[in-house]
Amino acid sequence: MLTELEKEAIRVLYRNLSENLEGFRPRRSQREMLAAVAQTFARSLEIENDIAPNRNGESISLIEGPTGVGKSLAYLLSGSVLAQSRNKKLVVSSATVALQEQLVYRDLPFLAENSGLEITFALAKGRGRYLCPYRLYQITQNMVQGELGFDYQMLMKRKLDNDDRKTIHKIAEEFAERRFDGDRDNWKGGMLSDDLWIRINNDRHSCLKNVCPNRSECPFFLFRDAIENVDIIVANHDLLLSDIAMGGGVILPAPENCFYCIDEAHHLPDKAISQFACEHSLNDARVFLERFPQVSDKVAQLTGKVEIANLADETAGNLLQHLRSWETILGQSDCFPPSAYGDSIWLWQNGECPNNLREQVANTAKSAAAFNHQVNQLTEILSQARRDKNNNSSLIDQLSAEFGIVSMRSENIMSVWDLLNSETEPNIPPLAKWLTHIQSDNKRDYIFNASLVSASSQLIDKLWKKAAGAVLTSATLRAVGSFNMILEQTGLNTLPETKTVALDSPFNFAKQAELYIPPLKANPKDSEAHTQEIINWLPKLIDEKHAVGTLVLFSSRKQMEEVALKLPENYQTYLLIQGDRSKQQLIKEHNLAISEGRASIIFGLDSFAEGLDLPGEACVHVIIAKLPFAMPDDPVDKTLSEWIKQQGGNPFMQLSIPVASIKLTQAVGRLIRTENDYGRVTILDTRIITARYGKNLLDALPAFRRI
Repeated sequence: MLTELEKEAIRVLYRNLSENLEGFRPRRSQREMLAAVAQTFARSLEIENDIAPNRNGESISLIEGPTGVGKSLAYLLSGSVLAQSRNKKLVVSSATVALQEQLVYRDLPFLAENSGLEITFALAKGRGRYLCPYRLYQITQNMVQGELGFDYQMLMKRKLDNDDRKTIHKIAEEFAERRFDGDRDNWKGGMLSDDLWIRINNDRHSCLKNVCPNRSECPFFLFRDAIENVDIIVANHDLLLSDIAMGGGVILPAPENCFYCIDEAHHLPDKAISQFACEHSLNDARVFLERFPQVSDKVAQLTGKVEIANLADETAGNLLQHLRSWETILGQSDCFPPSAYGDSIWLWQNGECPNNLREQVANTAKSAAAFNHQVNQLTEILSQARRDKNNNSSLIDQLSAEFGIVSMRSENIMSVWDLLNSETEPNIPPLAKWLTHIQSDNKRDYIFNASLVSASSQLIDKLWKKAAGAVLTSATLRAVGSFNMILEQTGLNTLPETKTVALDSPFNFAKQAELYIPPLKANPKDSEAHTQEIINWLPKLIDEKHAVGTLVLFSSRKQMEEVALKLPENYQTYLLIQGDRSKQQLIKEHNLAISEGRASIIFGLDSFAEGLDLPGEACVHVIIAKLPFAMPDDPVDKTLSEWIKQQGGNPFMQLSIPVASIKLTQAVGRLIRTENDYGRVTILDTRIITARYGKNLLDALPAFRRI
């Protein structure tokens, strides 16, 4: 229950904001969100006698807060008060770097300065974003090759070239002089390729932890130490999910000690599926296993554990033999459909292994598990050797750090085959399992893939059942007017005490904007005819002499480029096309044109339908080429769709329509960003008024004036 002291603290802080900010107008929806967040966290159940309570969603809420509500201010203020009063950490998670930076560099300083709230905060990133000083120094000093006679870089896809070496020496110099703090995002010396960065970054497999001689200057551990002493940690969904996948409390504080504010929460289900997916290349695994004995030989030399190293070599050889068998089997397979792009996909129906491959899959999975077990044994041997003062600790430390690459790869291979070999119950969604055939430059490779189609059970077990409290929020959480889809995707539909709140928009949509659906004759299913109608209609809809901004959103790059190419010549001057320049440069040129009294027309794809902020004259017309239906053409969506059919459901109504509803709402949301904005939304797809599902999509949109 919310205490009177907590209520009064929130009231006072919010009043301070209104008094300190000229022109501040308290909004009813914002006050409602302040109360909803506070009440959610106040329902949290405390751990008693080291026994975690049985959580049923009593301290979890989904809050849809349309643009203009002031969501971040509301959850930061209420969340901070409740976290401080109840001795919890407030973890704020976003889907995008842009929102992370907005929270840390704008919203939190603004809140602290104008409300009187005393808070400390830090930006959290995955450990892979941070430099590992130990690995950096080993590479720059060439100690691995010089003293061990083992070049761990042979396990990489390619060797360092001269430019790479120059860059690494520059990084070492800048870090030593403290001109570079070890955060990849803060490197000012040009683009760092993933292939280079992975050799010097921090990862849990290579980390020497407390025995590392460079721990005192390690950027990752400095960050870990810092978040122990702050009130608010601003993370992202990938980091949050990575932490809970490892059990929670590994990078971020333990879920039991956290109140979570998950912004842009509509991205969380897809992010979670990606987090728990895995894959490996047949060629990369084969080369890795062929070279493994060179690594195990060094472990044997330094520790004297020859028998264990030999056993590891044997398990590596067994796994290699199975993978070579796969190379033969797949090379003779006719299961891969032909593709004009050089690769094709073999999707295992219903996530089930083909009968003729069951034994091969099971044996490969056993071999992968046995090999990973022996790699763990070697890791433990190296750890024990580090603790033994009689050994050459310097050489042991070097090999331990580099052996992390072996651990990472063996663990990944085992995870893939464990999932490929697993089975699911008939009443729950299956795993998606598929193989990708890649053919390029006369080289052939196969990628083994496995993925969940729903991460709901993982989120329930690893997050919702553990978290002290959680608020999931976004401008768009409902699909066709219902929270059902997001509840099912996150598993929160199984926690009966979870609350849902839909806040009203502060905007007067009927007064500020209008909706127009022109009488096009072509159905978007006839792509060629529909494209031609768009080309014909755009000059009628856009006055190039009117110095305002127009945003035209397409679902297909091909259609976007064809329309751009065939528009009348007098419109070409005003076009800014996504992909021709960076997003930042495009927006800069767009705003410059408007400020100089010229029209500007942005052509964009789905990514511009969300997170693009063009207030005022920068966007007075949003034109949507067609309803944003996504074809279930990737293996995960196909597997889920087939399972829904087998359960007697309708994938189009259960998946396609809700997803399209959210995307359409996000797209039209680009128009009205403030109380002073105005304009028109035009939809060039008559299915929204002719198809039986059209009314549901229309009803879910803001109450624009129809013309």
